Amino acid sequence: MSADLVSNSQALAVDGSSLDRLKYQAGQANTPQTIREAAKQFEALFMRELMKSMRETTMSSGMLDSPMGDMGTNMLDEQYALQMSGMPGGLSELIAKQLMRQMNVNDTGATASMDAPPGAASLNAAKAAQAAALAAPSTASAAPIEAAQAEPLIPAARIPEAARDFVMQHADMAKQVERSSGLPASYLLGQAGHETGWGRREIRMADGSNSHNLFGIKAGAGWTGKVAEVTTTEYVDGSPRKVTAKFRAYDSYAESYRDFARLIGNSPRYADARDQALQADTPDGVESVQNWTQGLQDAGYATDPQYAEKLSRAINTTLLLQRRM
Repeated sequence: MSADLVSNSQALAVDGSSLDRLKYQAGQANTPQTIREAAKQFEALFMRELMKSMRETTMSSGMLDSPMGDMGTNMLDEQYALQMSGMPGGLSELIAKQLMRQMNVNDTGATASMDAPPGAASLNAAKAAQAAALAAPSTASAAPIEAAQAEPLIPAARIPEAARDFVMQHADMAKQVERSSGLPASYLLGQAGHETGWGRREIRMADGSNSHNLFGIKAGAGWTGKVAEVTTTEYVDGSPRKVTAKFRAYDSYAESYRDFARLIGNSPRYADARDQALQADTPDGVESVQNWTQGLQDAGYATDPQYAEKLSRAINTTLLLQRRM
């Protein structure tokens, strides 16, 4: 890869030497450039965690799985994160603006008040950036939104095109199931998007055809329909492991939506999560979304210990897209 694509200043902050350089620069002068560089580092970390999360929830055939392949994938993801950070209209711009306000630094290069002790502004910058990173969602989705709140931290322009296309393609089917089951269409779309990587990582049959399984529902002993057997990631004692599992297969996406609604509606196991969705006064509110996703995780819908958090981000992405459509 050519040197002009990645500069030395874009090295990830998790690299010890890069972090030391960043601390040194911040200690020397709290300039807008230094603050922007710190913001880029946080965005790069954010983007890397985003892609790591997507990889972990992606099903694979198992044919190309190997330690060397995993290492190559991780290196590629780091490269992507570096190149995507610092782009106009991205997260780093918002973090930088927040830091400049808190440190009394303006874009003309003015420094913070001389009354502050040496290194105090740098410490404030680190704390503010950490707070901004924690407040930001850890995937490409938008931050949780309440109707009365301002625009989310991540601009809609940064939402993957695949998510937009997926929501537009499936919106009508989700609405139909919402009318028959009461489950919010945004919850259905967000969950289907999360489980399939917004349609890019769908479960395939042995012959390569589409299983139309949007929700990762497995084929248990009582399932009499078609079955797709694939390699997937399961968490055992909090650690991810590759296993082979059987999943339900359908003739259409609409059938998958209906089957998911039946599963949630008829199983006592998901009664609490179902009640949270059906009784919420504001289904698109932050608390309502979190109650739904946490209810599914508590009921054992998935083994990923971070399932509720990841699913919440996907649903919030859907909510943002629906408001923009």
